[in-house]
Amino acid sequence: MTETPVRLLIVDDHPVVRDGIRGMFTGDPGFEVLGEAGDGAQAVDLARVLDPDVILMDLRMPRMDGVAAIKELARLGVRARVLVLTTYDTDKDVLPAVEAGATGYLLKDTGRDELVRAVRAAARGEAVLSPSVATRLLGQVRAPADPLSGRELEVLRLIADGATNREAAARLFISEATVKSHVLHIYAKLGVNDRAAAVAVAFRRGLLSTDKD
Repeated sequence: MTETPVRLLIVDDHPVVRDGIRGMFTGDPGFEVLGEAGDGAQAVDLARVLDPDVILMDLRMPRMDGVAAIKELARLGVRARVLVLTTYDTDKDVLPAVEAGATGYLLKDTGRDELVRAVRAAARGEAVLSPSVATRLLGQVRAPADPLSGRELEVLRLIADGATNREAAARLFISEATVKSHVLHIYAKLGVNDRAAAVAVAFRRGLLSTDKD
């Protein structure tokens, strides 16, 4: 009995890369490339129409990046498994993608045989991680987070309440430059790049409470 081919959608903003990935699967009866997308928004649109089993998703793309696309696919209830295929393996790339719902995370230097195995595994719902990505994730689990100081927590609480740097400085009787310095330290310790993300991560880690008492 012939196996049903795994149906693929390739998402990357570089046509040459898309051609290369397509070439890895063309001619293999175990796979069917349904289409290609050049950014996350197009990927979401095509995924809803084509109903792929696996989406090979780049991360850094114009208009809508890979993480935003993964979140949108999950919100829409698209059944496809997302296998990230990217050049980047930094914490700021890996963790958001995995948290958004990616089934796997591979780097673009992955060989054809390994990629084929990974796509089959992703289609079965199995997690697939390149060795360097797996090491990073384990490191995040094992390493204790760098704790925020008492003053940094005070600044973070004010940020969560919507205070500007100037307002936080006035309330804490410190300079605005000092507040900015605390904010940068908070970003670094929480692994984020903006205020909204800092607040979201802080709530998730239990650093902030919804209690107003």
